[in-house]
Amino acid sequence: MKRLFSILALAGLFVLSTNTVNAKAAAVTMASNLSNTITATALMLQDDAPAAKKGFTQVLKEQFIQGGAGFMGIVLLCLILGLAVAIERIIYLNLASTNTGKLKQQVEDALASGGVEAAKEVCRNTKGPVASIYYQGLDRAGESIESAEKAVVSYGGVQMGQLEKNVSWLSLFIAIAPMLGFMGTVIGMIQAFQKISAVGNLSASLIAGDIQVALLTTVFGLITAIILQIFYNYIIAKIDSIVNDMEDSSISLIDMLVDHKK
Repeated sequence: MKRLFSILALAGLFVLSTNTVNAKAAAVTMASNLSNTITATALMLQDDAPAAKKGFTQVLKEQFIQGGAGFMGIVLLCLILGLAVAIERIIYLNLASTNTGKLKQQVEDALASGGVEAAKEVCRNTKGPVASIYYQGLDRAGESIESAEKAVVSYGGVQMGQLEKNVSWLSLFIAIAPMLGFMGTVIGMIQAFQKISAVGNLSASLIAGDIQVALLTTVFGLITAIILQIFYNYIIAKIDSIVNDMEDSSISLIDMLVDHKK
């Protein structure tokens, strides 16, 4: 009986040790498989990382290069020149803006205290077209009110021309940019149809490159026109605001001169 118990005990220990070894082996196998999966996933993420890191500017640059150096270069030149004109006009118009209410009060006080010469000195020390118009009217105030009014009107036209200087170039670039894009589109389509007629077989891969170039030139031409149009509208609104101030100030100056003559 004791011998039987000993045999059973040894058999149980053997089975237990076998199960433990099998469990350890299964755990090692699972860990190895998990490690391989993580490694493969990391490699896939590394492969996809450069594509995910592409920014808007990089994609735009690639599309611009694919569009071809011919028409795309001309469209880019229109954008650069148009932005240069727009920035120059914006800076000039901002410097030309004047607090007309404050200037009117200063000129009126100077007329009341020191006469025309004191008012002219105030205008000389103030920048902007409104101050220049005031100065021209005050300079003719010694002759007559009619002479002062004519001087104000004439010099107002001169100042308006200065405000609108180079704006016509900006409108030209707005018109040219999409036209160049459309021309590139037409030329690309012509090249595509020439390939079809030469090969005699309609294949999408054969004409896809030419069609892509054609569409890209149109897209970039429209983008250029949209950007420049925004600046153009801002500049025109700024000019209209300054011109309205000039007209209102001219009327106020004539009224001040009439009161001063009394």
